[in-house]
Amino acid sequence: MATSESSEILINVSPHETRVAVLENGLLFDIHIERPSLRGLVGNIYKGKVVRVLPGMQAAFVEIGLERAGFLHVSEVMPLLDDGQEVDLTTPEADIRRWLREGQEILVQVIKDPLGTKGVRLTTHLSLASRYLVYLPDLNHIGISVRLDNPSERDRLQAAMKTLLKVDKPAGYIVRTVAEGQSIESLAPDITFLQKLWQSLQEKAKVAKAPAVIHEDLPLLKRAIRDMVDDRVQQVCIDSELHYNQVKQFCHELMPLIEPKIKLHRGHTPLFEMYNVEEELQRALQRKVPLKSGGYLVIDHTEAMTTIDVNTGSFVGGSNLEDTIFKTNLEAAQAIGRQLRLRNLGGIIIADFIDMTDADHRHQLVQTLAKVLAKDYAKTSFGALSPLGLIEMTRKRIHDNLLQQLCEVCPQCEGRGRVKTPETIAYEVFRALAHEAKLYEAVEGFLILVSTVVANYLMEEQSQALGELEATLNRPIKVKADSSYIQERYDIVLT
Repeated sequence: MATSESSEILINVSPHETRVAVLENGLLFDIHIERPSLRGLVGNIYKGKVVRVLPGMQAAFVEIGLERAGFLHVSEVMPLLDDGQEVDLTTPEADIRRWLREGQEILVQVIKDPLGTKGVRLTTHLSLASRYLVYLPDLNHIGISVRLDNPSERDRLQAAMKTLLKVDKPAGYIVRTVAEGQSIESLAPDITFLQKLWQSLQEKAKVAKAPAVIHEDLPLLKRAIRDMVDDRVQQVCIDSELHYNQVKQFCHELMPLIEPKIKLHRGHTPLFEMYNVEEELQRALQRKVPLKSGGYLVIDHTEAMTTIDVNTGSFVGGSNLEDTIFKTNLEAAQAIGRQLRLRNLGGIIIADFIDMTDADHRHQLVQTLAKVLAKDYAKTSFGALSPLGLIEMTRKRIHDNLLQQLCEVCPQCEGRGRVKTPETIAYEVFRALAHEAKLYEAVEGFLILVSTVVANYLMEEQSQALGELEATLNRPIKVKADSSYIQERYDIVLT
């Protein structure tokens, strides 16, 4: 949830929903939404029970009290190395049966929310976050956020942590990005807070009966303040006086330096409308993303991946076609970086740029995309630009994307994005009538119940065909429109 230069955070609170928008240079880059039905589980700690061990997958399913059991891979069970590196899964030790058995009770933490039909993803490597630090109880290592790229600052923070913890005291910490420039005195209270929190969780876990919730992360309102506000954030504007006072108190107790940045929105114009967030949010649900040049992106989702197609549209450019394509692709790379964050796209993503022949242009496009993706808070990697202009990317998926959060599959087209035409439905009806007439020869007539659109089509464009079918069957056929019917639905009633 990192921010960048000239950032603002807007918080809209209503009785049943909290929305947090991150603006960078006036543009919406991130939107986070929390509802009772959308409450994220990432960071929550549970006392769970192993219900199934799967040696073939080197994983186990753990019951933690949710609708579906959580998935726990062996890599999230084996002890971490002291330097924080991943364990070697090719050794005999990487056998899930060495670590877990059915019926065993364990402490686990959610690292990925349920996605589609999949349950939560779990780990036994617990972590607890504060303002400046992340505490990892089962690790003896002090790490520094990779986003802190100043070598001298990294060394200073490393030394500060060693002074506070003493080298002979086992402890695992990661210093967060927002700790940049903070004094040793500022880090000390976080260590005390995290150690007390861990002690209380251990005591609660001892008496809890699995499955049980041991620890829940902060709600979005406070989590946004803890994780998103740094020196680059100019202000945090909240449109609820009640929650504004809560946040001020929260900051006063734990983060007094950022308290002056908390502002209350008192205007008559809704906060999100004033900053054009509502309009941008609606656009983020559309397939087509217009570019300022006149070009556009088309973003499509499938179960396997997300595809992004780049088009020049109405942009005709300057002196030559190659220059036009190059400028469109550069603008598209900037837009793609923003859309990945705004829509929270994850998994496999393939961007189809317009073909370019100039080697220098191809190199500049890749460099531009790399620079844009470096600002993303989610881990994102990508491959080389293929001869066909394709770039394959992967982005860490933790939560549902924006479309999945706010929308559902269309009940009419069932996710196809298309519905059968009235003509197609009419011919299906004709075939069904012929079939019914053979099955029920004693029936005196038929009543067709269809949608209003299909009824109008049958009575107008297909009136002659309907009359010929009536003569062929030698029985009357009536058409009745039902406004409750979707376009593809029809019923034939025997009369």
